[in-house]
Amino acid sequence: MDYLKTVVPSQLLAERGSHLVVINPGSANIRIGLAQQDTPLNVPHCIARRTTQVPKRSVQDQLINSQVTTAQHMERERAYDIIASLLKIRFLDEEVANVQFPQKMGRVDAFPPQGNNKKETVIPWTEVFETSNPSSLTTGSSSTKDGSEESHVQKEGNDSGEPNSSQRKHRECICGEEALRISPNEPYCLRRPIRRGHLNISQHYSMQQVLEDLHAIWDWILIEKLHIPHSERNKYSAILVVPETFDNREIKEVLSIVLRDLCFSTAVVHQEGLAAVFGNGLSTACVVNIGAQVTSVICIEDGVTLPTTQITLRYGGEDISRCLLWTQRHHQTWPPIRTDAVTKPIDLLMLNRLKESFCQIKEGEVEAAAVVHSYEDSVPPGFHKTRLTALNVPPMGLFYPMILVPDVYPPPPRSWFSDYEDMLEETWDFPRRTDVSDGYFPGSSGYFPMWENYPIFQTKPKKEDNIGLADAITKSILLTGRIDLQRKLFCSMQLIGGGALTEGLVPAVEERFCNQEQIRLLYHGKVEQYLASLILHVMPGYIARTGSEMGFT
Repeated sequence: MDYLKTVVPSQLLAERGSHLVVINPGSANIRIGLAQQDTPLNVPHCIARRTTQVPKRSVQDQLINSQVTTAQHMERERAYDIIASLLKIRFLDEEVANVQFPQKMGRVDAFPPQGNNKKETVIPWTEVFETSNPSSLTTGSSSTKDGSEESHVQKEGNDSGEPNSSQRKHRECICGEEALRISPNEPYCLRRPIRRGHLNISQHYSMQQVLEDLHAIWDWILIEKLHIPHSERNKYSAILVVPETFDNREIKEVLSIVLRDLCFSTAVVHQEGLAAVFGNGLSTACVVNIGAQVTSVICIEDGVTLPTTQITLRYGGEDISRCLLWTQRHHQTWPPIRTDAVTKPIDLLMLNRLKESFCQIKEGEVEAAAVVHSYEDSVPPGFHKTRLTALNVPPMGLFYPMILVPDVYPPPPRSWFSDYEDMLEETWDFPRRTDVSDGYFPGSSGYFPMWENYPIFQTKPKKEDNIGLADAITKSILLTGRIDLQRKLFCSMQLIGGGALTEGLVPAVEERFCNQEQIRLLYHGKVEQYLASLILHVMPGYIARTGSEMGFT
């Protein structure tokens, strides 16, 4: 313990970095790696288990509301027109005058795209049968990345009719990106243990199943990707970087998985916001984490989070991808194929790649020629060359979320937030006391725990605001209640997460702060002078080194 009290981060990395595992679980992806590595592994946070249920459900999340109501559709169209006026592009139903060359689309299977660009690479189906040398894990080894994999997956749609198909054995579990690429015809059910920043507990997905899936995914990554077997696990320590959306019980459960099930010797828990600030060498900042399904905002002062400033927004990068599909279909630039981002995970994977490659925030018409792939049942993937339009509209949904229409996931059961093992749990069933021992303070109507109003220990679901990103940042900073701190935070913001890599996002954020009347009043009308020193750090990963300091973002 004396060593840990006196050691500096650079010395700790040099001496123990190879035995220090950083785990950052997210809703869509998990970032994990050794502390001495510059770049972590980014693995889809999902698992597909073989099922014999009839009828088969390809995706476990059947409670999601993917239907857009009439009111939501009207709000989406209004939001599109607002964005169009800002970006100086034509409105949603505005016809282009003097169109000489109408939009053309065609299937280009005979001429597959040349080049190795990720945006034009076909996503192959996963080989679901065990190989001759199966992995020691039930999840099986990762599939090969060469062309032989594609030759196997071409036959998956009708494998049941082949003579030798009965002799082949299905893999029991498949984790990571392979789970997203399983054909809907195969007997597998996809599960995502974390949804919208919380454990994905529902009446069809019990708490025990969620925790078992988390353990299976993390254990598979440790063995197959990091090559840390069970026999050597006690030599390693873990740093668990949890999102701000997690509640006390969720943190307790994932920490139990790390120590009890994964058998790490020691573990430390950090919040994403704090890790991001320390990793960039700051002590005070407003941290904006734009994830795949959740965007969170929280303020940090002198290395301490301010819980009252936390705001959770129920949209992220996947909602932008779905909005991209809606936009292209409305403009009739999407090929006539059956693309379903909700029930077909491989389609969402393709949309995410298109979004990352082409979407950006800038004025004027933004178009691009792209190759769209179709993944129909029992049919090899097809190529469709088209010209995508209005590619700057979907990412603007971060500021106007009504255009995203995020699907609604039911929250965990109310009983989930009552942790009777937590000694700091807020409760109203304590008896009246006549002394102030054992951590009780006298109140007007009896005695209550001293931790009742302590802001760190929250046991209720955190509020989710359906407001734009700029408004959320302003609201979070103004909740600090101190003008001197507010001025400091408006000049020090940090954007993290995959959504922060959107081209043109930083200038768009700066422009909206310059135009907000509340900030002008705060700076007495001289907002441009203060924002001239605005720090917008875009941190795509979770490990950053500044000088001799080490942190996780």
